[in-house]
Amino acid sequence: MLLFKGISKGGDGVDNSLVSPNIGLLFKQYGSIIKLEKDRSVYVEGELAEEIYLVISGSIAINKDTEGGKLLTLRIVGPDNCIGESGVFADNAHHSFSAHTLETTQLLMLPKNKFESFLVSSTELMVEWTKYIQLVYLKNQTRFRDLMLHGKKGALFSTLIRLANTYGEKLPDDSIKINFQLTNQEIANLCAMSREVVNRMLNDLKNEGIVSFQKGVITIHDLELLKRENQCESCPLCVCRID
Repeated sequence: MLLFKGISKGGDGVDNSLVSPNIGLLFKQYGSIIKLEKDRSVYVEGELAEEIYLVISGSIAINKDTEGGKLLTLRIVGPDNCIGESGVFADNAHHSFSAHTLETTQLLMLPKNKFESFLVSSTELMVEWTKYIQLVYLKNQTRFRDLMLHGKKGALFSTLIRLANTYGEKLPDDSIKINFQLTNQEIANLCAMSREVVNRMLNDLKNEGIVSFQKGVITIHDLELLKRENQCESCPLCVCRID
């Protein structure tokens, strides 16, 4: 039997890309808090998936090591998002990806079997969790589509668009400032490319006045051009994200 008091659903303006308030409250009432410094592992690929986590603050990269020794970053997960979700309702599941912190991060951890029992006890929670997982998978599918179909340029443009939708701040001149610092290597990992290629492509965009950089922060001056070049399908903002 579920023993927590639920939160009423939010109205307009709720970010549908985040875990629902009821799921969040479940972690806050029953989860154990974990604090990790920058560049620490939460879990590694191949480990038994026995816990699920809710990010409270900070950010976490979800990575996959490729056979060629390259690192592919599938998501950058921020507050009010879950990680380790693929193991839920999967017997003897092992993590298919690794998770490590990009900055000092706080998480709430629940044992997987306990989280599953809560979902089974509440139809409302099960529906909310199913919607969240469907959205996570849809975001991953559209990213993989862009990486596979549009080449290196498309992969970079898709990544910049998604970063703008996730962390962007609109400036008075309609430019978009990405309020999240990433090194060129981290951007390369998101694009499944080498750092050298990303350096060259970003510098080309800078020379053309499409983007600019200041202290590691990217500002996009012509987001619509990136969308046109990438044959953007006008996906909902809750899908076209990097988290």
